[in-house]
Amino acid sequence: MKAIICEKFGPIHDLKIKEVNIPQPKENEVLVDVAYAAVNFPDALMVQGLYQTKPPFPFSPGHEVSGIVRAVGTNVENLKVGDRIYCAPSYGGFAEQIIINSNLAIPLPDSISLKTAAALTLTYGTSWHALNNLAKLQKDETILILGASGGVGSAAIELAKHLGARVIACASSDEKLEVCKQLGADEVINYDKEDLKARIRELTNQQGCNVVYDPVGGHYSEIALRSLSWRGRHLVVGFASGEIPKIPLNLALLSERHIIGVFWGDWVRRNPNDHIANMNYMMELIMQNKINPLITETFSFEDSVAAIEHLNSRKAVGKVVIQVNTQLA
Repeated sequence: MKAIICEKFGPIHDLKIKEVNIPQPKENEVLVDVAYAAVNFPDALMVQGLYQTKPPFPFSPGHEVSGIVRAVGTNVENLKVGDRIYCAPSYGGFAEQIIINSNLAIPLPDSISLKTAAALTLTYGTSWHALNNLAKLQKDETILILGASGGVGSAAIELAKHLGARVIACASSDEKLEVCKQLGADEVINYDKEDLKARIRELTNQQGCNVVYDPVGGHYSEIALRSLSWRGRHLVVGFASGEIPKIPLNLALLSERHIIGVFWGDWVRRNPNDHIANMNYMMELIMQNKINPLITETFSFEDSVAAIEHLNSRKAVGKVVIQVNTQLA
């Protein structure tokens, strides 16, 4: 089979498509023919050695896939050959086949396309876990979303609106903010042109936000944290900017602000049944037309490296996916 291989940490363009042996499923595992793989910032960070997870070499990046079960290992009762599934492995998705723990591979309803499913697990799973399980976002609360036009940001807009919150979306261009408005954002801030601190104060009538959703990091994090109201919650989702901010802890003390880490991948491993329940609920919302993954670009498998570089350039809006096996589309 073909796979995108990372042999050492370095520039994204060092990745190569190589022929590797097809893995065989062991106990509690399934072998999946990958139809689509979504591209996420952790993929770009991982191959550069900048992500908290550092797989052994050689490895394939790829956190999010959909496909068809090709073979099952022993002790697998929930899946069979031919089943359509989607899931978020820790890595390995940018390959024609992947081994997945059967407990994390979720059957896909016939009414949902494999392409849509590939763009669902990581972004909506992370956002729902953050907003619902951790921040417990309430109706009529105000949430500030940084990087709101990206994959997790766009998912957070839809889910926050589903929960009845008021959404202030932040992004780096007017074009990206227009997408945020179409997704349901109530207010928008272009933080490349506007004073983020002043605009938050203006839009919240000097009261501040109840929740900050922060997948970006960098220097905007402290500004957003300072914008929180009494007992506001700052969700640390990731560091797409590549910069991990150093936050003065007195900002947590003031106003009894809560800084909440969102380590969704580890939460899934610790709570697989709760994860599956969350994803089944996301499927219900899709079928009710309440959410819809925003897929803006599809790359061929041969252009996988270009897809990762495109996302890493901060030019992408919504989700970028790779069509791995064209015969499965």
